[in-house]
Amino acid sequence: MRKPIFKGAGTAIVTPFREDGVNFEKLSELLEFQIQNGIDSIVICGTTGEASTMPDEEHVATVKYTVEKVNHRVPVIAGAGSNDTRHSVELGKKLEAVGADALLSVAPYYNKTTQRGLVAHFTAAAKQIKLPFILYNVPSRTNLNIAPDTLAELSKVENIVAVKECNLEQVGDLVAKCEKDFAIYSGEDSNILPLMSWGGLGVISVLSNIIPKDTRELCAKFLAGDIAGAREIQVNTMRLIRALFSEVNPIPVKEALNLMGFAVGPCRLPLVEIGEGSKKILKDALAAYGLIQ
Repeated sequence: MRKPIFKGAGTAIVTPFREDGVNFEKLSELLEFQIQNGIDSIVICGTTGEASTMPDEEHVATVKYTVEKVNHRVPVIAGAGSNDTRHSVELGKKLEAVGADALLSVAPYYNKTTQRGLVAHFTAAAKQIKLPFILYNVPSRTNLNIAPDTLAELSKVENIVAVKECNLEQVGDLVAKCEKDFAIYSGEDSNILPLMSWGGLGVISVLSNIIPKDTRELCAKFLAGDIAGAREIQVNTMRLIRALFSEVNPIPVKEALNLMGFAVGPCRLPLVEIGEGSKKILKDALAAYGLIQ
């Protein structure tokens, strides 16, 4: 029986940038904020971390720094996905070498592939890297869905242990078809409660960048059987969640952290500064939640 990498809330953490590269001092502050507020895991260099703009050397250095700063207090899951299988394997091996606890591997994008190709892609990576893999199914970004039957086949691979699932409609099929020790995490903050009601173990979250304690509490209450308590948190965070996705992630969440005083800096191009209309929506939601004045 495979043990889950974590239960509860994992933060898909932003990467704070300066003009000359990653702001490691600020990253350290963000990591401590997360851990002190009880987060269950850290996901570094994922979509929210703008990994697609990071050269491999910078990507590996950021994961290495995170592993050292976290120092085994919670699992560190490193983004390692690519639409080039060879590159995904090479990067994954480097992240394994610097101490990541697991890898998050997104479905291939742009050149895409068939469902048979997805099995071949993920299996090839898993066979060459010993770390556990969490697959990432996000059709809105990749234009490619990892179908339930495909995930069922991949769930039989020993170190493919979980999926970060953004397609809520197929979660019931995943529960029915995948191996019983295959973990399912929500990839959408608005769907934490419904996905966990299907048997999911938690969320890999954007929301928890700004409210780690409440996001973790939502998951913890559900896992403890306090469904009403979990529902109350989910309902109370919906306005905030909508604001955080008023523009392409991570534009709004970085702006939210800046408004809250964390000074994480801007996104890298091609992501740009948040628009004025979305900024007002975000500020109003943050103020209503008591995060800013």
